[in-house]
Amino acid sequence: MKQNGQSIGIIGTGMAVPKLKFKNNDFVKLGLETSDEWIASRTGINQRFIAKEEATSDLAYQAAENAIIDAGIEKSDIDCIIVATTTPDYPLFPSVACLVQNGLGLDNIPAFDISAACTGFIYAMEVAEKMMSSGQYKNILVIGADTLSKSCNWKDRSTVVLFGDGAGAVVLGEVKSGYGILSSKLGARGSGFDKLIIPKGGSRTPLTKDNVEDDDRYIQMDGKAVYRFAVNTIVRVVEEALAKIGMKKEDISFLIPHQANIRIIDYAREKLGLSREQVYVNIDTYGNTSAATIPIALNEVCSKKLIRNGDILVTVGFGAGLTYGTNVIKWFSK
Repeated sequence: MKQNGQSIGIIGTGMAVPKLKFKNNDFVKLGLETSDEWIASRTGINQRFIAKEEATSDLAYQAAENAIIDAGIEKSDIDCIIVATTTPDYPLFPSVACLVQNGLGLDNIPAFDISAACTGFIYAMEVAEKMMSSGQYKNILVIGADTLSKSCNWKDRSTVVLFGDGAGAVVLGEVKSGYGILSSKLGARGSGFDKLIIPKGGSRTPLTKDNVEDDDRYIQMDGKAVYRFAVNTIVRVVEEALAKIGMKKEDISFLIPHQANIRIIDYAREKLGLSREQVYVNIDTYGNTSAATIPIALNEVCSKKLIRNGDILVTVGFGAGLTYGTNVIKWFSK
């Protein structure tokens, strides 16, 4: 998209994960009724990183610093910070974005969070691109960061084995004309709100001394319903975003999907007619880091130089809400 006649794209990427690497067999050591084979065969996950000492803003700040360095700009060049997260440091406020802003020493610029669960980074990219298209912002820092392991029931193997913690960040700025973000498509199906939910701890059912030990304070997921939602949504939304700019799935050079389950990723790859080499997968290493999966993958793709200028890069995600979305980017790197 254009910013006062200029194209808007990714000019820097960064990521951060916690210190603690947690392998599948570590769950067995804790007494969970599972196995490395059971987890890996059903999810594609071999390990993940777990935040014990770190809070979400710690990881978001590290990823932000790395992205700014990669962009080759000064911190003072950032004029807005958007963080996609559903696991802020504090229950209500301040936002993670304000904590990152403080850490970077960037007082007086806008800083706010977006809550769209695992689709949050894609939502944040669309918001940032539209803000920049207005001409009021030149460089926006977009971060996806979550520490969902802290909201898991560590006795529930259907959820706790899925999630890891981490943060990924990008700097959006001016790129060569005709490149950058070409199209986005966002959506939600609120009728499925209860399929992936933490029932207690919000304004509807606050935690009290009587229910603070209830399992409903943890993530509850209808895995089959979420799977059906994902496979029935992600291919369609990608095709719709491409159609907006006169493209088809055959034009995709590289796909970065939300890293939730290897079976969902394989389904999307097959339906879009892509080879394994055209789809980036790192779920085996990080698990599902929620809003961080796509920016972490972006950072790795860039570090490994897997995409070239002119490639059509597509991101696609889905999450609680139920939300979904995609960004179509014509890649450009200096």
